Amino acid sequence: MRFLFLSALLCLLPVTRGQAQAAAPVEVTNSAVAAVKALGEQVVLGKHEVAIDRMYPEWKERAAKRAGGMEKLQQQLAKIPAQMAQQGVQLISFQPQGVPTSYEVLPGKEVVEENGKKVEKLIHKKWIVLIPTVTEYRIAQPAQKGVTPKFVVIRSTGFQVAVSDKEKNDWTFIDGVGLTVADLQRLFITLPQNMELPPIARKQVQGK
Repeated sequence: MRFLFLSALLCLLPVTRGQAQAAAPVEVTNSAVAAVKALGEQVVLGKHEVAIDRMYPEWKERAAKRAGGMEKLQQQLAKIPAQMAQQGVQLISFQPQGVPTSYEVLPGKEVVEENGKKVEKLIHKKWIVLIPTVTEYRIAQPAQKGVTPKFVVIRSTGFQVAVSDKEKNDWTFIDGVGLTVADLQRLFITLPQNMELPPIARKQVQGK
């Protein structure tokens, strides 16, 4: 999705890439990690609609556009539990694991009083926190005649991007699957060009 208003912001605000990374206060990071944990618990319970409800709004618009509209996106999501069951896939766990990385984003201005005078100061209005995650699935292998069905456990490492207005800790999310640095930079123009995303990997860890 192209966000045309970002170009206008670049002209209006004297902000350059590379100024956005900042260590969020520990209470902010803890809040973001807790929110990802809560999201994972709901998804494991099969409440996949939570993933849409708590998706970062602009990213949700992009996903809906690709799906042919918000209604179709919600319909696709509603089919996921049945599709997983049909394919013999069971979600075991989804949780944050690893060291988060935080950035200040969404440049703007605020008026503050300094030495008895009101002055405009450049600020960033939002936090984004990149939170590594680990997801485990149990997958049924194709049944063979006369052989007891076997299962394998797949562990997938990925990440969630948690986004909130400063001082609110009301988090929405972007899933890291298929996400690129360029995608994030289109949404948040002050992100540094050399930023790195947490790794995404998948491996079999257990068979039974």
